[in-house]
Amino acid sequence: MNGYKRQEKSLRDIFVISSGKDRFASFRIDRAAIPSVTRFRHKSLLIGLRSVLPGETNDPVAYCDPQGFPREDLFQLRTTQILQTPVSMIILYQFDRIWRVIWTDGRELPKDPEPRWFGYSVGKWVDDYTLVVETTGMDERTWLDLVGRPHSDDLRVEERFRRVDHDRLEWTVMIDDPKMYTKPWVALDKFPMKLQPPSFDVREMICSPSESAEYDKLIGNPASDKHRQ
Repeated sequence: MNGYKRQEKSLRDIFVISSGKDRFASFRIDRAAIPSVTRFRHKSLLIGLRSVLPGETNDPVAYCDPQGFPREDLFQLRTTQILQTPVSMIILYQFDRIWRVIWTDGRELPKDPEPRWFGYSVGKWVDDYTLVVETTGMDERTWLDLVGRPHSDDLRVEERFRRVDHDRLEWTVMIDDPKMYTKPWVALDKFPMKLQPPSFDVREMICSPSESAEYDKLIGNPASDKHRQ
């Protein structure tokens, strides 16, 4: 606690993963918690980047496409900085140096939002220390997670940010997609984050197409070719 009282209706700080020694988290979602798929609209099998050899993946992230939302919460979640203005909250993700805007000025979600990589988000304080965020309008080209689970245009994501005390934040993510899954499910449950000092330097982490191509040329493709022989 460092002797400080948590501030009401404030998430403005820098947080890192507080579980174990990992500096980032790529979640292996409990399969038992995931409902069955009601339909599958993709024409080809989705194969996650970490599931196959480099030359065989069709993961869009491998080609430096944005991860999109909610995958940004569920894959390579690293140091996260949260900024607040009188009308919004901005989440800065270290992975790919991506930011999201969550509107907190009382507006409603758009009725027919244009598809976006990270959707359209609005948040409301349900008490002095819990912000509930609803997000819709995610681009169907994005995946839910690193193994390639799909979603439809009806995907709706609820996040809960709970400021447990001055030094700790809990992050929960619930997925609801009635076109794709038989029921809503919790993808991230009270995930713990810990506070960092204001002077904490968030390292740069950017997907470079030229560096990715060079890696595939020198390492990824030769390794895949050798395995096929």
